[in-house]
Amino acid sequence: MTLEGINPAETIYICRKDSEEPVLECHPVRIATSPWSGKERKIFDFSQVTEPGRYTIIAGDETAEFIISETALDALAEAALKGFYHQRSGMDLDSAIAGKWARKGGHPDTLVYIHGSAATQERPEGTVISSPKGWYDAGDYNKYVVNSAYSMGLMANVFRVLSMKRLITREESTRFWEELEYNHQWLLTMKDPSDGGVYHKLTTPSFEAFIHPTECRQKRYVVQKSVTASLDFAAVCAEMGMTWGTHFGGNLLWDINTRGVWEKAEDGAGAYRWAKENPDAFYHQDKMNGMYDPDVVTGAYGDGSASDELFWAATSQYMANYPGDSDVYLTDVIENMPEEFTLMSWGNVAALGVFNWIEMEMHHRKWGEFYPIHNPEAEQEKEIRTRCVKMLMEYCDKAIEAVEGSCYNSAYGNRPEDFHWGCCSSFCDQAICFLYAYELTNDRKYLDNAFRNINYILGQNATGYCYVTGFGTKSPMHPHSRLCASDGIEEPIPGLLVGGPNPGQQDIVEVKRYSSDFPDESYEDVEPSYASNEIAINWNASLVAAITWLSHIGNEL
Repeated sequence: MTLEGINPAETIYICRKDSEEPVLECHPVRIATSPWSGKERKIFDFSQVTEPGRYTIIAGDETAEFIISETALDALAEAALKGFYHQRSGMDLDSAIAGKWARKGGHPDTLVYIHGSAATQERPEGTVISSPKGWYDAGDYNKYVVNSAYSMGLMANVFRVLSMKRLITREESTRFWEELEYNHQWLLTMKDPSDGGVYHKLTTPSFEAFIHPTECRQKRYVVQKSVTASLDFAAVCAEMGMTWGTHFGGNLLWDINTRGVWEKAEDGAGAYRWAKENPDAFYHQDKMNGMYDPDVVTGAYGDGSASDELFWAATSQYMANYPGDSDVYLTDVIENMPEEFTLMSWGNVAALGVFNWIEMEMHHRKWGEFYPIHNPEAEQEKEIRTRCVKMLMEYCDKAIEAVEGSCYNSAYGNRPEDFHWGCCSSFCDQAICFLYAYELTNDRKYLDNAFRNINYILGQNATGYCYVTGFGTKSPMHPHSRLCASDGIEEPIPGLLVGGPNPGQQDIVEVKRYSSDFPDESYEDVEPSYASNEIAINWNASLVAAITWLSHIGNEL
């Protein structure tokens, strides 16, 4: 726990709720000073209190309550995954699932137009196609291949690890699969059947107003095919194949007898080939707008390098596409493998490939060599797995060094550059890295630091906000979300992770004034703040993956 204030308590007391008898008298273990504001923060450790129950922290005249429970994170994990249900496009949301946030579906997307940038002889400009289902991307109503494929890949990775450890119940497995499959069915419509290339996004020319989905009237288009969208598509089709095998058959990740795995991977093989044939087909929105009408000014998700996408796609296709072009995929893996581990994001997906190789390593450690026939690539695979494990462990060990001087006992959030657009997801992403490290080593320090990162986004931070809607004693009430703004309900949809502190303040014109310019306090809970208070599926994917994993490990401890 972190305590700050003009006259903060030197001693805190932990009592059972409705009791004045302390079970622990606690003193600061250290004092940390913010490098930006100069504020002093006292760090307390009461982890020796372990008996389940409700407790009260007494710090001078201030009190706060907390719960110790094996299932403390379960409700949050459930709500975070349900957040994707709330983001579904093109269907009515059932009150049995969505509660009072049930709504009529918008954007059926059965009348979507081919933009001039995406036109081909087979599908000339203005051709109408059908592209239903999928998730709304963020606070807006558009659907983006790059970001949704990344979100699916991250959640599928963690889903398979938990399935391998037999921590996921059949009911949970079904919820995961149904959510992933709903977006996957949309993704399949984004591939041009004539050549295999994948449209970058399905979008209106400009963002809709803050109105209900059923009130939107702008035309919707698919725009330019891109190398990054095609590779992400290829990767996630293979990921869905592997996840299909896990969910429906309980098979090992590389059980080559599961025909459904190959078939789903094959959906992405054509996109992979298109990307290899069009390596410079990057999405440049401004350039596109100079050539075609109407102009498109929605989220660009542009990128200048596809090496990370190629590494992820080649890895996923190699693992799922037996008896496909394994030699081609393995060569692309080796040629595009990163030199060091970097935290994942939609614009840097190499970590998802690394996680796949680590997943394979976990299988080998658990079951040994399980190929029924001689595997000629076994030595190359082992070398890649070893390198991936090494780079991840080096990253985690380096990151943990920052905890010693942290104001909030977290490995992330100690440098000004840690606070950026969507930084809350980075706390979750680093926690996921620590969880992989924990599975590889069984060293409790990695698990502890995963929990610490999550503590940060749940309230142990400079603003005191729990950055997930509907949870904590102080959470966002006005997220930048058209769904939340237009539903007529005071409380926002629960289980959504907002972006968090962002000293870039790219929305200052709309917000008018931030209450703080300090990196870790530059956050405003107001609807116009898209730079600090928007929600997005990629951020929620990080939350789902981290919280679901931690909730199940917590139940194991």
